[in-house]
Amino acid sequence: MIKEKEQLLRRLLKLVDIFVVFVSFLLAFLIRDNIHTIYAFDFFPQRQVMDDLVGFSRYLNMLPVILFIWWMALNSCGLYGSFRKKSFFEIVWSIAKSVFFVMVVFGAIAFIFKLAFISRSFIVMSLFITSLLLILERWVVVSFLRFLRKKGYNHKDILLVGTGPRAEDFIKLVQRHDEWGLRIIGLIDAEKERLGNSVYGKKVIGLLEDIPTILSKKVIDEVIFIVPRKWLSLIEDSLLACETQGVKTTIAVDFFNMKIAQSMSSEIGGIPLLGFQTTVGEEWQLLLKRLFDIISSVIGIIMALPLFIAITVIIKWLSPGQAIFKQVRSGLNGREFVMYKFRTMVNGAEKEKEGLDPLNEMHGLAFKMRSDPRVTKFGNFLRRTSLDELPQLFNILKGDMSLVGPRPPIPSEVDKYRVWQRRRLSMKPGLTCLWQTNGRNNVDFEKWIKMDLEYIDNWSLGLDFKILLKTIPAVLFSVGAR
Repeated sequence: MIKEKEQLLRRLLKLVDIFVVFVSFLLAFLIRDNIHTIYAFDFFPQRQVMDDLVGFSRYLNMLPVILFIWWMALNSCGLYGSFRKKSFFEIVWSIAKSVFFVMVVFGAIAFIFKLAFISRSFIVMSLFITSLLLILERWVVVSFLRFLRKKGYNHKDILLVGTGPRAEDFIKLVQRHDEWGLRIIGLIDAEKERLGNSVYGKKVIGLLEDIPTILSKKVIDEVIFIVPRKWLSLIEDSLLACETQGVKTTIAVDFFNMKIAQSMSSEIGGIPLLGFQTTVGEEWQLLLKRLFDIISSVIGIIMALPLFIAITVIIKWLSPGQAIFKQVRSGLNGREFVMYKFRTMVNGAEKEKEGLDPLNEMHGLAFKMRSDPRVTKFGNFLRRTSLDELPQLFNILKGDMSLVGPRPPIPSEVDKYRVWQRRRLSMKPGLTCLWQTNGRNNVDFEKWIKMDLEYIDNWSLGLDFKILLKTIPAVLFSVGAR
């Protein structure tokens, strides 16, 4: 949970710090070289260039040593601890201690191994530039994280089960640390008399048996169980309800034998927690997935820009109305967002849908019709070629969707889901998935859901790339398209 995110951030900071030290090394040498050029006069400029090249190669041999010393210094001075809980002055002071550490250690190495070729101007410049860039880097990171918190981004909506002393301690701990990004939306108790009561400003909104309904009606990212031992025989059904709907659970009690979810241990403020998560993948894998989505969507939008313009002009020319059709869909854990598509139907087609429900050719909740009278001729072409989905690249760029993931359903369909079907919302929706590569509209609704759950249970970056490769021929040859 928070621990895994902090570990990911710590690793990223280490990579950025190494890059900063490397850049500082190059800048320091460049400044040193220019200082020598300004104050030195040589009748043989070619010889001067050769001396500089030899000098740089000797300095370059020292780079691994310098990187290692800086890495030890930053670790020893606490630059990779919970820096978000420190004031910026404390961070600057830690960087200053690191500079002193590097100066002493590198000075000792230079003296012992008689590294006389290293100029004092280079050492001073290197230390000054590195410390300046590190301070700037930490200021950017801290400012950016605080900006995100103030804007309400990167928060987790938590349902807390338990109202006892340990739960109270947890609430107080979360309230003291806004930087963790946890929002407790309500409490769950086992006793009916506690309904409506408040614990440190957090209201008891339901009983244990109400959890499935609350998960269906509210956006819940995680359910945390902090309960007394006498509840152990009472909460197993609640845990299974969370598992069935694909909502991550974390407990501060003994392990339970879950059927699908994988267990993972973590801690918050010294409280040991045991979590169960149906979606696989570590933070670094999900980060890579998101980076790939951003890069791919940006490239796709740029390359398809002429196509965007052409399709927009044709749609508006052939039929009245907006070229882009906007529809509310259900995303990760039930979050609603506006999905974009090129309009393929006549203007106002949504109002005519009720009369066509008896002609639905898809068994289940989704509506599919081979010869839908609302679809225009050009819209039929867009659907067969999947060009109507192109605007969803903007949804991917925004973070509402991913390139690969279960297709986002309509909220009215989600309201009719059976409990086990809601688990398909436990992963961010996508532009394509196993359904897209295995028949699309020729697959009935029940099998479609099971394929989405199969994707969630076996997710990996490799599986995403495999699906993307299979999607290309499926789209080119309009397999299962209507």
